[in-house]
Amino acid sequence: MKIRQNVRHWASKQALTMPVVGDIVEDRLVDMHTDIFLDRAAESGRADRREHLHDFFDATMDTYVAALEEGHSEADAREITHIQANFDFYNHGWTEMMEFPVEELGEHYDRYETFFETHGISIEDPLGNFRPADGIADAPSTPENLEEPEHPYAEGGFADDVYVEGPDGEVHVGGQEEPTDLDPTEVLGIDANEEATEESSTAD
Repeated sequence: MKIRQNVRHWASKQALTMPVVGDIVEDRLVDMHTDIFLDRAAESGRADRREHLHDFFDATMDTYVAALEEGHSEADAREITHIQANFDFYNHGWTEMMEFPVEELGEHYDRYETFFETHGISIEDPLGNFRPADGIADAPSTPENLEEPEHPYAEGGFADDVYVEGPDGEVHVGGQEEPTDLDPTEVLGIDANEEATEESSTAD
């Protein structure tokens, strides 16, 4: 599929494994992805899907880190989580939120079959072993949308590899090289000490 990649993606990758900062970045990423995909849904159905999507994206943060630890590139690891999300959208009949056409589901699964099988992930079970022990929130499905699926945000023809669009608009196959000397807190505008102090005072 086609995804974007810029310095903020690299900063987020580094920050997710840092103490304190990692939790802050994870919360931001979960909220951001929840809002982005809810904007693609009909306004009348957004409230019913919010909690489910929030829980789902929170779980995929663990998928992302696991994929990196197993040697996948940043682009591949992020694509894996997006494929998981599209499996979930498909299962719920939320085709308007999908990033690639329904007919490409199998091709995207096949490219990461080894990773998916290792972690119990399938089209029918998008989270697999990354599903939280207490589960995730339910949300109403719209299976009727699968009869004649419409997915205005889907881009077909990118199922054979990960295609990365850089800041200059140029598309690279497989992603770009990670920048050196990157300060993720500066790029992401995070003051870890200030955030930690705020959390401590709130807890008190």
